[in-house]
Order: sequence, then C-alpha cells, then structure tokens
Amino acid sequence: MLRRPKPTDCEADVLKEQEQFLTSGASSAANVVRRPDKRRGEAGEGGGHTAENEASQKDVVTIEDLPDELPSLTPAPPKKSRFKAARVTFEDQDAEERLDSNDTHISAVLSKIVERDISSTAVSVPAFTGMAFPKVLHRSEPDSQLPLTSAGGKKSIFARNIAAQRIKEGKPPLHCTPQVVQTPAHRQQKLPLETSMDTDHCDTAGQSSGPRIVSGGGLEGLGSSAETMRIHRENQAKLQAMSRTEILQEQNKLLSQLDPRLVEFVRSRKAQGGPSSASPSKVLQGKGSKGNSPLENVSRESESSSGAAPLQKPQEVEMDGEEEEEEEEELPPTAVTEVDLPMKPQKEWVHMSKLEPEKLEWMRDLPAPRRKGTKKAMHARFDFAGTLVPPTQDLPTHLGLHHHGEEPELAGYSLQELFLLSRSQVIQQRSLALGTLANILSKARAGEYLSVLKGSVTSTLLDAGLLFLLRFALDDNVEGVMSAAVHALKALLVCAEDEECLDCTFSWYRGLASFPLLPSTQEEEEEEDEGLPENMKLTAKEKEERKTDHDVARNDIVKGLLKMKLLPRLRYILEVFRPSARVVQDVLGVLTRIARHSSKSATQVLDCPRLMEMVMSEFLPTSWTAPSLPVPQSVYGLPLACAMKLARVLATSGRHACARLLNSLAVRERLTCLLSAEPSELLLEPSEALRITTEAYRLWAVAAAYGQACNLYIDLYPGLAKALQSVHRALAPSDPLLPLQLQRVLALLSLLTQVTHTAGCHQELQAGMVSSQGEDCPPPPPVSWGHVTGLQASLLGHLKGFMKSLDNPGQRESSLAVIPAYLVYLEAYYHQLSRQNCFKPVETLQELELLTSEVLLPLLSHGVVQGLMKNLKSSSVVCNVQSCPLGPETTPSLPGLACPGWRDRPGLVVPTSPFPLLTGLGLLLETITGIHKGLSCKFTALLLSEPVTGYLSCCSQATPTLSHTKAWLLRHEHHLLYLLLRLAHRLVPIEAGVAKNASLYHQVALVLLPWLLPGSEYLAHQLLSTIVFSKDFISEGHSGGPEAVELGELKLQEESQQQHRASPSLQTVGALLREACVQLPSIRGCFLTHLAHLEPSVLTSRDALLGRNPWTKTHLLPELTGPTLPSDWHFLPLISLYEQTGTSDGGGLAVEQLPQGALQSVTHCLQWLLLLEVWREEALKVIPPVAKLARLSCVFLCSSDMFLERPVQKLTWGLFRLLTRRSRLDCLDLSVPPPGLASFQDLYTALLSHYEAVSFGDRLFGSWVLLPLQRRYSTTMRLAVFGEHVGMLRSLGVTMEQLSVPIERFTSPPEDSLPLLNLYFRSLVTGTLKPRWCPVLYVVTLCHVNSFIFSQDAAAQEVEAARHSMLRKIYCLTDEVLKSHLLLFRLPQQASEFGFDMYDELPPIRAKRLESVLRLQDKSNGKGD
Repeated sequence: MLRRPKPTDCEADVLKEQEQFLTSGASSAANVVRRPDKRRGEAGEGGGHTAENEASQKDVVTIEDLPDELPSLTPAPPKKSRFKAARVTFEDQDAEERLDSNDTHISAVLSKIVERDISSTAVSVPAFTGMAFPKVLHRSEPDSQLPLTSAGGKKSIFARNIAAQRIKEGKPPLHCTPQVVQTPAHRQQKLPLETSMDTDHCDTAGQSSGPRIVSGGGLEGLGSSAETMRIHRENQAKLQAMSRTEILQEQNKLLSQLDPRLVEFVRSRKAQGGPSSASPSKVLQGKGSKGNSPLENVSRESESSSGAAPLQKPQEVEMDGEEEEEEEEELPPTAVTEVDLPMKPQKEWVHMSKLEPEKLEWMRDLPAPRRKGTKKAMHARFDFAGTLVPPTQDLPTHLGLHHHGEEPELAGYSLQELFLLSRSQVIQQRSLALGTLANILSKARAGEYLSVLKGSVTSTLLDAGLLFLLRFALDDNVEGVMSAAVHALKALLVCAEDEECLDCTFSWYRGLASFPLLPSTQEEEEEEDEGLPENMKLTAKEKEERKTDHDVARNDIVKGLLKMKLLPRLRYILEVFRPSARVVQDVLGVLTRIARHSSKSATQVLDCPRLMEMVMSEFLPTSWTAPSLPVPQSVYGLPLACAMKLARVLATSGRHACARLLNSLAVRERLTCLLSAEPSELLLEPSEALRITTEAYRLWAVAAAYGQACNLYIDLYPGLAKALQSVHRALAPSDPLLPLQLQRVLALLSLLTQVTHTAGCHQELQAGMVSSQGEDCPPPPPVSWGHVTGLQASLLGHLKGFMKSLDNPGQRESSLAVIPAYLVYLEAYYHQLSRQNCFKPVETLQELELLTSEVLLPLLSHGVVQGLMKNLKSSSVVCNVQSCPLGPETTPSLPGLACPGWRDRPGLVVPTSPFPLLTGLGLLLETITGIHKGLSCKFTALLLSEPVTGYLSCCSQATPTLSHTKAWLLRHEHHLLYLLLRLAHRLVPIEAGVAKNASLYHQVALVLLPWLLPGSEYLAHQLLSTIVFSKDFISEGHSGGPEAVELGELKLQEESQQQHRASPSLQTVGALLREACVQLPSIRGCFLTHLAHLEPSVLTSRDALLGRNPWTKTHLLPELTGPTLPSDWHFLPLISLYEQTGTSDGGGLAVEQLPQGALQSVTHCLQWLLLLEVWREEALKVIPPVAKLARLSCVFLCSSDMFLERPVQKLTWGLFRLLTRRSRLDCLDLSVPPPGLASFQDLYTALLSHYEAVSFGDRLFGSWVLLPLQRRYSTTMRLAVFGEHVGMLRSLGVTMEQLSVPIERFTSPPEDSLPLLNLYFRSLVTGTLKPRWCPVLYVVTLCHVNSFIFSQDAAAQEVEAARHSMLRKIYCLTDEVLKSHLLLFRLPQQASEFGFDMYDELPPIRAKRLESVLRLQDKSNGKGD
C-alpha cells in the first residue's frame, strides 16, 4: 500500500514515491476529463451544439472512491438506532440507491463539480497607452483627478488613482462608489435628492452603468446581461414618471411592509460606505419631525441599548445620580479635515500627502465632558491614585487618563479597563494597572467610596477574579509587576487601621487575646454522601482537597490563597528577588494577616520551608551595621518592627507555636539583643528603634502569658529597672515621638503584668509537682514571687505621679492612657499576693486601705475622670448599634474589624473613652474588695453616679448584633458590665441606696448573659452562680410582689365578670411566684446542672481571665460562631428533656421511663419562666412569642403524663394565661418558623398526635391545641384537626368558660376555604362533633357554616352549588336540634347554655333564601320526572 507524503519528505522522497505509483499501475483517486476548447474552434463529439448538451460539454472533475462513512475522530461504541427496526427494506433494492435517496455526505457534493457559466460575462481589454509601462504613482504628487469625497468609504490611494484615470479616459469606474459620478447632463436631469429611493447612486437619469439592486444572478445564457439592463431601464422609467408625492407614498408603504430591523440593517450597511454618502432617508429624518419616521425610534432604541450595555467582567460600579429629564442630543462626528488637525501636514512628511479621515480620527480633539447639570448614573472612573474622577471634570490629556477606547472624552479608567491593562504585554501598563487597583482597594477598604458609588468596589473586583489576577501577577518575572501585585494583595488583605486598633488595646485587660478572623458564614455541606455507609463517606480533609481553588476562595479568601501556594511564592520573592523596603513590609503585613486568620493558618506559616528562617535571619538579625541613609534602599540585614509583629501574632496562636519561635527560631536571643540596650543605642532610626522595642516587649508579654521566656526577666532585670526609672522622662510632652514612647511604656507594663501572674503561679506549680511527681502538672516557671515583689512600690509611685499630671493639660492625655495599665498591674499583684504563703492579711488590709484613700478615691472624684465618665453612653457599642456599621466594603469571605475612621467617631478606643480606665478600676476593685470586704461601701458613689446608672439602663434595653466588626469591642465592654455587676453584688446586701436599683442590675445581668462571647464562659458561670438567681436582686419577691400580682388578678376577674366573661382561675399565680422565690437556690442548681457540658470551656476561660498563665493553651479565642449561651437558655431543662425522651419518628415516646429528677427539673424551669414573665418581661423580649409557645410545648411532648402532674399543671396554666393576654396574642405569629424548627405546623402535627394518644381529655392540653386554630392562622392546622385527627373532637372538652382566648378570634372573619367548610359540615351532620364533647369547636363550626350557607356575597359556581347542597341537606336533617342550631344560629355568646344565641324563628331573609333553594330543587326534580 502506498503511503501519503509527509511534511518531512524531501524532493527526492517525493519523486521516489511518484515512481513507485507509476510502476504499480494503480488507478488515481481523481480523473480529469479533457473537453474541447470552444475558444479555439475545436469541435466536440457529435458536431452539434444544443442547449441540452451544453452543460454536459463543460469541464467535469469526478472524484471516486470517497468513503461512504465519515471517519471517527474518537473511538466510540457503535450506537443502536431505535428507528432501524421500523424501516422496511427489500432484498432486491440496491444499497447505493437507498443511500443516494437521502444522502447528505460530502460525496454528494463533491462527486460532480461543474464549471461556472461565464459565457455571458463581458471581457474587458486593458486600455492602450502610448507608454511602454504605466506611470508610477507617487504619494507626494497632488492628485486632483478625483475628489476625496468621491473615493468612497475605505478606498486605498491606489484604487482612487485608478478610478480617476478611468474617469479621465471617459470610462465608468470598475466598482460603483457610494457617491454619484455626476455629469453635466445628470446635474440637469437628476431627481431631487429627498425624493429618490435607496437605489444605485451610480446611475443617472440619462445613462446607466448597470444596476445594483437587479443583478441578474439567476439568468443564464448569452442574453442575461441585456435582460438585466432592460429591467433596470424599465425601473428607471417608472421612477421618472412618478411625482415626488407618489415616490414618498410608495416609500412609506414599502417601509411599513418591511421588518424595521431589516431596514435598519440595510441602512447601517449603506452608512458604512462613508460619511460623504448622505442617504435620502437621513435627509428625510433631518427635515421631518421626530415622530415622522418610524425608523428613528428603532435606531435610537438600538443605539441606546447597545451603548448602555455595560461590560460584565468585572461588573462596573456606578456613581450615584438620577436620570436627567432632558439630555442634549449628540450629533454624529463629522469627517476629519485638515483644519481639525492640531498641526498642518507638510509636503515633505512621509505618507502625509493624502489625508485619510478614518485613520486620523484619533487626532481629533476629545469631545467636551458631560455638562454640569446631568444627574445620570455613570460608570465609576479612577485616576492612578485611586481617586474617583467626576464625569464633569475636564482634565488635561497629558495626565494620561484618556488612553482608553470607551468614552474617550472622560478622564480616568474603569475597573474593566484596569483589568484589561493588567493583562497587557507592556510591562509599564501591567505595573500601572496593578498599582491603580491597589490604590482603589486601599480607598475602598477605608470607606471613601461609600457616599458616591453604588455597590461595593471590593466585592465587584473579587467577583471578577481579582484574587487570581493578583496570584498570577505574583508569578511575573518582572520585579516591577511583582511589586505592584504584592502591594495590591496587601491592600486587599490588610487594613492598617484595624492593626492600629488592635495594638492600642493590647495593654487592656485581656487585650493580647483576639478572635480568629474566620468567615462567619460557613459553606453548606454537600449532600453527595447521603445514603452511603460511614466507612465510604469522605472525610472533611478529603472534601477540602477535592474543592477547586475558586470554590475555596469564594468562601474564604485567605484559605484560598494558601491553597494556591502563596506562602512558597512569598518566600521566593524575599529570597531571590530581594525587593525594596516597601515590598518587604507589604509581604510581612500579608503574612501577619494570614497568621490572624486561624491557628491552622499560623501553623502553615511556621511550617513553610525556609520562610520564617529567612525572615529571622534577614529582618531580625542579631547584629547589624547602622544604615548610611535615613531611609535605606534595602532593609535586608536590618531589624524590622513588622517582622517582630509577625512573630508576636504567630506566638498568639498557641503555646506550641510560641515555643517554636523562642527555641527553634532563636527569638529568645533576638529579644535579648534588642532589649538589653536603650532604643537610642540600637543603630537604627529613632522611630524604628522605638517601634521594634515596643513589638519586642509585646512578644515577650505574649510568651510570659504562657509562662515562657521568664528566665529573660532575671537576665534583663537591670534593663527593665532602668526603663521603669525613665518612664516620666520618656513621656515628656515636648518629645516629638511621644505616641511611640507611650506605646513602648504600655507594652512594658503589659510585660510586667504577665510576669507577675506567672510568678504568682510558681508556688502552686511547685506544690503540684511535688504531690503529683510532675506527671500531669506543668513545670514551675523560673521566676518566683520573690522576683517580682519589689516592682509594686515603684509602679505605685508612678501611678501617683500620673494622677498629679492629670491637672496639667499638656500631660493629661498621656496620663489617662497609662493609668489603666497601672491599675491592671496592681490587680495582678494583689490577686496573686492573696494566694501566696507569704501573704500577711493585716498588713495587706492596711495597705489596701491606704491605696483606697490615697489613690482610688481621689482618682474617682477627679474632675477629669468625672468628665470622662459622661462619655459612657456615647462611647458604648452596646448602646449605639450603628457605632460600627457593617459597610458595603466588608465582604463575608474576608472579615475585618471595620475600624477605618475610628479616630474621628466616638468609640471604645478613642482617647475620650472611659472604658479602659473604668475597666482597670473595676478589675482592681473586684480584687481588693474580695480581700477587704469593708472597702466595698466606699465605692457606692461609683454605682449610683448618674453616668453609670444611665449607661446600665440603656444597656438593659439594647439588643446588639453579633459580627466580627463588633465582637472584638463587645468583649471589652462585656468585661466592664460584668465588673460593675460584681461590685453591685457586693453592695446590694449592705447598701440600701444600691439595693433600690437591684431590679436594674438583675435586668442587666439577664441581658448580658446571652451576649457573652466565646472565651467568656467563666463570666457566664459567675453571673449564674451569684446574681441571676439571687434573692437580693429579685426585690419583688420580698417586697410584696406576689401579693401585688394577686390583687391584679382579682381586679382582672372583676372586669371579666362585668363583661360576662368567665376566665380560668388565676388566684394561684401569686402563690406560685411566692413558691418560686423560695426555690431560687434549687432553680440555680437545676440550670447549672444542665450547663455542665460547658465545664471544659469554663475552666479554660477561668485560666485565661484569672492569669493562670502556665495552664493557658492559646491566646486565640474560640471561633466566633455565636454567643456562649443561646438566647432561650431559660427553656434549657425542657429542651434537654425533650431531646432525651421526646417523640420519635414513629410518633411514640423514645423512652418508657423519665430520667430521675425530670419532674423536679421541669417544675424548676416553669417556676423560673413564670417569674421572668411576671417581673422580668423585658429580659425575654429577644425570644419571639412563637418560640416561647414551641418551647413550652415540650411539656406535653416529653412524656405521656408529665403535664398531668399537679405542680406542672398549675405552672403551665399560669404561663398559658400570660401568653394569651391580648397584647401577646397580637404578637403571636405562627407563620414564622420557630428557631430550630422547619415550621410550626410540623410541631402542631406532633401535638395533635400526642393529644389523641395520651391527653385523656385534659383541659390544659386541649386549650394548648385550640390556640393555633384561630381564624387568622393558617388553614392547614384546622384542616389537620377536622381531617386527619377528627377523632380528637370527641375528647376536646374545653368549655367556653375555660377558654382564655376570645371566641371572636375563632369565628371572625367568616371562613372562605371550601374544603374546610365541607369538613365542618360533615363533622356536624355525621355526629362527630357534638356540643357536649367539644363545646368550643361546635360553636366555631356552627358560626362558619351558618355564615356560609346564608351569605349574600357573589361567589363562584362551585361555591354556590356547595351552599345549595348544604341547605338542602340541612332541611332534610332528622336531628331537629342540629337543624335548628344550623338555621337559627345568631351570635356566639359565652354566657349562654350552648355558647351562642339563636333566633326564635327563621329570619325573613334566611327563609327566602331557603325557599329559593328548595324551589330550585323541586324544579330540577320535576324535570327529572
């Protein structure tokens, strides 16, 4: 078999193949049949020439042996046709004929190729000239042969010269141009332009060079051209014979019959011929009014729709504004002439002898920007600094802001254009675009676009793929592009003001701890593993690995970057590129943000090969030389504060990470190197020296908070003492670096506080190690209590000095900043002192009294502090829900602290905030009043002061929301509220003035409990143990509260009797409240038992809050998934019992016997709920009424007889009466799903099943079941009662007197559900529903059926037929009592025998209605007979 030639074969190989083919004698794939050449006079076979054989005498190329089937590109199994069996074939039928009958294969097209007929085509001979060669045309020679406007739309200069030469020779152009070639005769005889049709503009009235519309393409033969010209002349004659009016009429008629889109397409194609071709339709539109032409609106709509469609990648943000009423009409641009050019072309310029308008369009001056009066929304455009450029601002072009194709008159670049530039092949364009995006991100994170832009810039960029764009740009080999990408990534991830706020709160109480910045919205779990056995389901790690980078980054940006191998690339940039100082600082800032994400992310940073080793060796060296320039070009080999901060944030993630840093990465030696000398001796720029020593102190404080690196305290004690001695000198008001000096002093005090806590645990650890022989006890730290005892006197002297400085306006702000840190240190000292063996009570009590009289009381009464306390409410996050608004620039996948602009608005961190001072003071008071009980009464003025009382009252009414932007501040405010409540707990039993506000303090404790965040479990435990269930704080229980409730019940009963309505007996509620107050200690024990699952979290939180540093595992708080306790924790015993023993899937009980103590737990829970509903109603307002009803339903569902117990019956009746008060019923919305349930209807279905099974006709259970049957609630629940659970009507014996809900809520408005009305009627006539079995629903069904059958409202035929049917059946009833009830029902009346009033006789209107229905029935029966 011969092979096909290959591209690699040389000429010799091809010749060899040809020789083999010729010798083989094989037939060729294509045969060429040579026909006689008629042009040479050769005769064919037959000698004749007819029209029949003309086609057969043409050259025909036949291609044989084409395959019958298309070759398969990819191997695939043969397909079975379901139509093959239905086909009928015959054996004698030729297969080729069967294929040819319906063949669409390529062989059907290529098997016969026929030559095109050119017999009628005119052959033009080249023109004879007197020159041997044509004259060469030069661009420099002026050409006046043909005007520029007659050259057509896009003709080349050569083509225009050829056309001019043909016109000079008297010949028509080869190709017709859009402009008419006019002759003198044409100028005299032509039609008016406005009356001519859209025909060939090359034709004149007297002569024609050929039509354009009639082409004659379908004609064959020698006379086809003549026939075409004849038709064309006939058309021209008809046009000349018509008047202008007739032409316009025919034109409008034709336009009305054609598709407007087709007409617009033809005109747009005609307009592309050039601006000089003015079509008649445009002239008509210009002369006529706007409504004359039907095409104008179409064209305007198409133009507006095409121009208004924005680019979607990325979706552009728009500037705010409203649509203007009138817009200036934009005129189409005219052709560029020599006058429009900024400079005149010279003759000697190359290629400028001929002006080409379409190529010179870009040199035209830009159109004027939109005028000032416009209010139309426009796409946002930015300059290179990220500043929004107003569309009305006319900026010069030399700024480089007009180099874009869209809207060239507007300065600035849109997000879409910046994305396009960032992928350019030009390095400068890529760098410029990435730098501009970085500036835009920085301003967007700062909130500068909130008031002028619609939508979020950050979200728009992220949706467009900004993260992948930056990741790809980081891999660029050009350092400039890479640096711009790093800067943009830092602008996206890092908010400098967030970091500043966290640094400012580091010295606060528990300020070194922080929440992980994990997205709060977790992605939904995939359901692909449903139905699989446990051993076949994918693990969480396997599911994470299977996700794409895009899916991960969409939910969590930091996790997506880690999945895209960001850390190795950043290490490569630092190692190989060795970039500038700015890029290095940006990289370290990005790493710090990644470390704040979670402990897992921090571990990945530590585990990245050579990353932290390179950071330590290059940016935290142990030795360096002084830089020659104030701002060095390279920071390699110099210590950087941002590198030390990275180490500090990594150490915060866990004890193990901190130990790795201290030991494996030699951070301990670097701390020694940096802190053993004064900042001025570090051979660094002064500000950088202060920053790095501040970060060194903070890192050391974090390590000391784990009980680590305390041996450095002994080694560096002389340096620390020297630093303490120079505190007042360092904080001099004249120092230009005062803010940095202040932060350094605060970091030093934080270090000493943590060292004091660690030293206080030495004795306990030593004793524990001896008793347990070191098995389960941490080793004691190297620093003991004796090492830190001498610091107290020095720091107390500093505190007194700063108190005196409060009177100096120049030192007031710095003094207020450092005093809280001194108070926190004193609390740590006295807290640990009371636990030491060397503790001397008498001396300590005297010392505390002296401290109180000389320091604390003067501090509280100081005018500056009193003025500061007035800012409590304005600085509070709880009282001001909008103080930290969630701006549109905050994206769920990248949580932040929303701190931009924090210095310009009230808040916890600003210098005018009293929170750090009051928190430090409250912390110290909690400790010293615990040691010296008699000091508590001296601080009564603090709790009774107007600012504190007003602040607590505002907090008791607040409902703050939880988010990352508020959690880090709410945690500090919760500390202050807790400390104020602890002080109140000490003062309420002994101070009558404070006891008057006991209800307020109890209310604040109740609302604070569900606010507490993860990490504050110990505070929740303390509140539950001391205040929440304390008799002292429920003053109503021992001041006539139950008696007042009883009097209120008696008054309510009197009002009910006056209204002739009986109510359930409520005289027991006062006694129930009295009993609940007695059982408060037991109620507290019940709830603490049900919260025992939080014990590990409580112990962890206790170790962190009480300074038990050696037991602390991490300073990264638990993930922010929600508060510590749910808002409905008051129902916890009920919910827990239901989960253990409630109804199973089959409808029965999950267990046969209740757990021991279940009845007592339910009783205590109901007592607590009754107490709160009566006296602390505001504390339960966060729980929706439907949730209360759903939770209380667990009383019936958790057992078959729990609700029959007498104490449970009494308490549940009391709660049911409170829930069915008029104001509560109006707020009860059962259409809202209760928290934790899909819908209330599901719960109600379970209640109905349980009622049928175990209710025994209990009136309490029956009232509970009747409550959702009110008319305003869903019909589904009433259908369930009268349809699936109709049997329960026999035992639902709640009387009208026992019903606490007005009957009108069940009967008004009339029922409009026909299926439900049919069920009502069926239950009545079948005897399922009787007044002695179910009095309430009997009255309800009577009312609705009676209203339905006698309704006069117009209704559908189906409804009217149902009315007639019911009336006929009622008339035929044998039960005369039911018949009279249905016909004579008047109104519900609870005082009557049956619960309703009746007419003595049938009213006339009802009688007439009944008579008409019966008459219709008789007529129909007569017709039937």
